[in-house]
Amino acid sequence: MAPRLPNVIWVARATSPLRPTYETLRSLWTPAHAPSLSGWPRLKARQKPLEQRAHTSTRSRQQLPLEGITVVSLEQAIAAPFCTRQLADLGARVIKVERPGVGDFARAYDTRVNGLASHFVWANRSKESLALDLKQEKDLRVLKKLLYKADVLVQNLAPGATDRLGVSYAKLKNEHPSLIVCDISGYGDTGPYSSKKAYDLLVQSEAGMLSVTGTEMEPAKVGISIADIASGMYAYSGILAALLRRDKTGKGSRVDISMLEAMAEWMSFPMYYAYKGQPAPKPVGASHASMYPYGPFETGGGGSVMLGVQNEREWARLCTEVAEARRT
Repeated sequence: MAPRLPNVIWVARATSPLRPTYETLRSLWTPAHAPSLSGWPRLKARQKPLEQRAHTSTRSRQQLPLEGITVVSLEQAIAAPFCTRQLADLGARVIKVERPGVGDFARAYDTRVNGLASHFVWANRSKESLALDLKQEKDLRVLKKLLYKADVLVQNLAPGATDRLGVSYAKLKNEHPSLIVCDISGYGDTGPYSSKKAYDLLVQSEAGMLSVTGTEMEPAKVGISIADIASGMYAYSGILAALLRRDKTGKGSRVDISMLEAMAEWMSFPMYYAYKGQPAPKPVGASHASMYPYGPFETGGGGSVMLGVQNEREWARLCTEVAEARRT
């Protein structure tokens, strides 16, 4: 029989991407071991066993596709949080495990949203936050108890961390045969880069993204965390596929996602464009390497207009309907 979940934990729920509210169950720790939450939003005490707590939401009460699915996530930064936010938006219960006192370091990126970090609010709505020090055996036992009730474990910790903690897929699959484990890393768990930490800018550079953005004079990264977002979305779709597979087989599985592979897939068009030694596409700013007119064009009044024409039919319409109208 699966062990009973603890009655008292630190929990925070963000019910809106712009105006989060927070609640807690009582502290898992004795007062002497309670984590310092200085700098975190003030939490209101609420006492109720975790497994009996009603699922609450500001969304419509019509059934969401993933209601009844529980996700435990050892996550930080953007990639894994962005993945699990998609699952939460579809109704899954997502329990985000954070370090006591400091939490996910993305909490400290800025204070733009009523004192909270814009990245953190964007990627963590609709989740619950559980503070656990996984270097402490007592807290690690709590995590393992949570996994008895979980359908999915997501993690993007430092390479090798879950294996050292005893919660890798290899160490969980026999004890929890229906559990789906999703690992998100920078470079995968094999190969010469497997032990390296990864950051969005570095992965964009290594995948060649900077070779097709900006200009020849000044390369530019994409203005958002595109490597994190790409890997998060592939993790999300992989988890959905694993849930469908489990419905058919009753068995869990591992979903293995790397940021570099996600970006390499997104760079497939430039690679095919350079097929058999043909010249690679050049960085052309907001224009396009193989379509014209496609990009910014100056106007007589000193401004500019964006045009996007992708085929002969659209070009003909531009000439007949737009250019002719300008003459009359």
